[in-house]
Amino acid sequence: MRTGRIERNTEETKILVEVNLDGNGSYDVSTGIGFLDHMVEQFSKHSLIDVTMKVDGDLHVDQHHTTEDSALALGQALAAALGDKGGIARYGSAFSPMDETLARVALDISGRPYLVWKAGFSQEKLGEWDTELIEHWFHSVAQTCGLTLHIELLYGTNNHHICEAIYKGFARAMRAAVEIDPRKGGAIPSTKGQLGG
Repeated sequence: MRTGRIERNTEETKILVEVNLDGNGSYDVSTGIGFLDHMVEQFSKHSLIDVTMKVDGDLHVDQHHTTEDSALALGQALAAALGDKGGIARYGSAFSPMDETLARVALDISGRPYLVWKAGFSQEKLGEWDTELIEHWFHSVAQTCGLTLHIELLYGTNNHHICEAIYKGFARAMRAAVEIDPRKGGAIPSTKGQLGG
């Protein structure tokens, strides 16, 4: 089983994240931000990556630290579960429709963090979650997991649908990328013999 566990404790947040890449999409998520919980649950369900995420953050200040640190810890846990990345498909992409909205997500588990974000929101909050933090969440996951991550909203008007389509697309792209390809025989999918750097 390819699993990762991260405990991250600072003066701003106390976090436990556990993942199982070979799971069935089971989740137990509690960040203190309802809409963020919903999106991490969507990620787990549609990637088939089991996710436990428990966050005790300084929400009396604002949502920034909880959002950022939960994403950093998730990326670290995913990277730990991937190990040397031997045998994985490495690349994943998905078109993700939700009613009037269509999002496209493409990623490479390259070890070289990079986010291209071509999406946006027309309202400041989804539930109680500040929409300006959503791009930052993906940037933080990409940073610690080592993802080259491209996210694009092709069209859409409903902010809930936009966010959910992006998270579901990310989930399905990750599901494809972390899969073990038996034809690779456990080899690291790079002519350099390593990923990253």
